Amino acid sequence: MLFPQATYIQRREALRQLVGNGLIVLPGNNESPMNYPANTYKFRQDSTFLYFFGQHRDGLVGVIDADTGREVLLGDEIDIDDIVWYGEVTSVEQMARECGVAHVAPAAAIREMVADAKKAGRRVHFLPPYRHETMLWLHDLLGIHPSRQRTEASTELIQAVVKLRLIKSEEEIAELERAAAIGYEMHTAAMRLCRPGVTEAYIGGTLEGIAASYGSNVSFQSIVSMHGEILHGYPSERKLEAGRLLLCDAGAETREHYCSDHTRTTPISGTYTQRQKDIYNIVVDCHDLALTHARPGVKWWDVHFAVCKLMTERLKDLGLMQGDTEEAVRAGAHALFLPHGLGHAMGMDVHDMEGLGQTYVGYDDEVRPSTQFGTASLRFARRLEVGHVVTDEPGIYFIPALIDLWRKGGTNAQFLCFDEIEKFKDFGGVRIEDDVLITPDGCRFLGEKRIPYHVDEVEEFLRNREA
Repeated sequence: MLFPQATYIQRREALRQLVGNGLIVLPGNNESPMNYPANTYKFRQDSTFLYFFGQHRDGLVGVIDADTGREVLLGDEIDIDDIVWYGEVTSVEQMARECGVAHVAPAAAIREMVADAKKAGRRVHFLPPYRHETMLWLHDLLGIHPSRQRTEASTELIQAVVKLRLIKSEEEIAELERAAAIGYEMHTAAMRLCRPGVTEAYIGGTLEGIAASYGSNVSFQSIVSMHGEILHGYPSERKLEAGRLLLCDAGAETREHYCSDHTRTTPISGTYTQRQKDIYNIVVDCHDLALTHARPGVKWWDVHFAVCKLMTERLKDLGLMQGDTEEAVRAGAHALFLPHGLGHAMGMDVHDMEGLGQTYVGYDDEVRPSTQFGTASLRFARRLEVGHVVTDEPGIYFIPALIDLWRKGGTNAQFLCFDEIEKFKDFGGVRIEDDVLITPDGCRFLGEKRIPYHVDEVEEFLRNREA
């Protein structure tokens, strides 16, 4: 457990008050085999279970009776065969005491608890599952087919969890700062290694090793690629080539699952060409514009579109776009270059709580999602509050297949200078991303050290790296 017992008690009580009635069932995760049962991936606890119960062991379930306040931690004790191989572990009763839960029961007891609640006509609240094993467990427990579990999950519970987890406490911010510090080490290592002849895979593997050396995981599969126009360009055996850019999007996840997520785009030759600077500096200015706009009470939707308008203006200056900026952005013409949103919520998941449904996490009754290409991928748009953590990640990408598709179909042709855009098909892409905490008077970076990203900072860093 990372936080004091009182933290978990307070969280569960707040959840109980928000849900109001019924039985809340929060399953943790089980071990997940890679290729046979005894050979498992590194265990990763369910974030919501960990948020409310703080325990990392597999095979646990937390139950909260929203009517009576009774709480139960369910799980089976480890037997001697497991102890021989893995050593002594904390008992379920001791884990319950650590997080302030008064009652324990074996795992099988959940069936009777749920049956009693259903017999009494009480609601059984559960969250949308994301692991197939949990889906099968819920099917056996509630008789709800996996194909219906996301739609029949408890809206009240989803909204309550989102409300609590979106606002980060000082304890959580400290852990996010730790993740950001590890992220700094990862990205500066990638920048030092970024030179002709080094493979993408070598850099990607180094990033994973750095995270592991701090007792952490990577918070998602690292994106390390000379093809920055591929939004999720995972590392290959390709050797880095002089004159190109390397896009590295990576982060760390601490043992308690608090994440970092940064992106840097580094010149493999050590300096940016003028053409690269022209595009790169637009992204820098869009990134920094978001920092001046982000503050409590402002909709992230509006910050996103302020960035889109600045990007459009600057692309017009380069002769890649034309026409009225407001009309171009309203039509979604900028999405040829920026086919994703400005950022996402971040916390115990790198895309925080995305498994609960993005419309609950990033949107609300005031701000609703768009179906327009590009804007539809804006994962967070709601009004900002103190304690929100969001990523600020504008980018400009030249995606040949998308350029060809839009040109052939005449999509937004009145705003796009396709003859000039054609000349950038070999460019790749640029993204710059940082993790931002919303504060009472604005926002600030997470992490004591900032990973270089302005052109002069990056080039100076590369000049001064060891040979």
